[in-house]
Amino acid sequence: MARALMFQGTGSSVGKSVLVAGLCRALTRRGLRVRPFKPQNMSNNAAVTADGGEIGRAQALQARACGVPLSVHMNPVLLKPQGMTGSQLVVRGQMRGQVRASDFQSFKRGLMPEVLGSFHILAEQADIVLVEGAGSASEVNLRADDIANMGFAQAADIDVVLIGDIDRGGVIASLVGTKVVVAPDDARRIRGFIVNRMRGDPTLFAAGMDAIARMTGWQPMGLVPFLDRVRALPAEDAADLATGGRPRRGGVRIAVPCLPMIANFDDLDPLAAEDGVSLTMVPRGQVLPDCDLVILPGAKATIADLAMLRAEGWDIDIHAHVRRGGHVLGICGGYQMLGRSIADPEGIEGPPATVAGLGLLDVTTVLEGNKRLEDVTGVLLPEGVPLHGYEMHIGRTEGPDAARPLVDLGGRPDGAVSPSGRIWGTYVHGLLADGRARAALLARLGAGSHARDHDATVDAALDALADHLEAHLDIDALLAMACPVPRG
Repeated sequence: MARALMFQGTGSSVGKSVLVAGLCRALTRRGLRVRPFKPQNMSNNAAVTADGGEIGRAQALQARACGVPLSVHMNPVLLKPQGMTGSQLVVRGQMRGQVRASDFQSFKRGLMPEVLGSFHILAEQADIVLVEGAGSASEVNLRADDIANMGFAQAADIDVVLIGDIDRGGVIASLVGTKVVVAPDDARRIRGFIVNRMRGDPTLFAAGMDAIARMTGWQPMGLVPFLDRVRALPAEDAADLATGGRPRRGGVRIAVPCLPMIANFDDLDPLAAEDGVSLTMVPRGQVLPDCDLVILPGAKATIADLAMLRAEGWDIDIHAHVRRGGHVLGICGGYQMLGRSIADPEGIEGPPATVAGLGLLDVTTVLEGNKRLEDVTGVLLPEGVPLHGYEMHIGRTEGPDAARPLVDLGGRPDGAVSPSGRIWGTYVHGLLADGRARAALLARLGAGSHARDHDATVDAALDALADHLEAHLDIDALLAMACPVPRG
């Protein structure tokens, strides 16, 4: 019989996803069959699964840590924000339409059977399921019909370890306060706590750990020092993106405008890791700096982000950059922005509309049809360098510049290149993670590259994280705390 343990947080971005990923790797190395699970997620950074759907990027990383294929059951409910009040709803990997935040609170009641079903499917494959909560365990205003935190823990009959982030300050109050505000039945589910991201001398917080344990009655599972190596792991939330960049002498300079609905932004991680690259994430309110390459990454709401790009004046900066001889790469939604127009006749992203694009590629896009979710392999043109990645988009893009594709996917052309050869567009995410393709693109800019696959960097970081957690968490106690999962 499988066992399960849930990890919830005192708030968002306290490190739940990374800690679960590290535990996935640590327990897998101990010989256990481990599966990650997150009942409900909200992220525009997603991954394509082996069973033809999509899940949050954090669960993809956790599955990688376990050495198992991605499955839609690892994240059965995914909300992909498309604005301040609404999101695209993905259930078991497939889009079910759009929901407003206010409507979702009543709608989610009907999703619990599918969430529990996915949980039990994973439990049949595992010795242990590591469950990650969402947001804060203390959001009592959202407790009714909850499927993400305590509501799921109660429905699945599993216990909880609560994570607090000392780097944010107030960790004692946030952990102890959680016990105060949650219902007594929910508080009884919490068995232990972890304090994450300690900087400096850990002995200075020993009294703090004792105080939390005394005031809550929960078992201290460990104080985890900050680990710089986790920066190599893909971030799930756009809020985690660091703006600015590390100045480097020489090398290629790349600028990325940070748009509100940026998606699949882990496409940029391999470039940030290159010694010969200075990657600058440009926040709103700043001009795009002088650079060699501007990258427009994916967007969950392409038309809305294009409007914001214009409102920031970045369209003017990009055209000036091109006139100076600079290069531009558009990926997925960014590719669509580079064309002459984007049409959304069915209102997939918002009210039906047709808008002018940046006009840097002679192509047009129509948002229609089913979402393409597919792992792909091919070659970068004209170099013929092998690549692998994935597609995750709605819409078709056609036009004269598409006759000069950027990549060939086994006989299927993808993307477009301008007559000047300096404007590139593609629907392939993950293109830059392949060291060979990344080196070839950087060579076009006159830069060298170590040409190492980014996958190796991520795996090394997961191993370092697992070692770190073995040293600072009581993993044996965590295993003992895990609850048996009855057959569903």
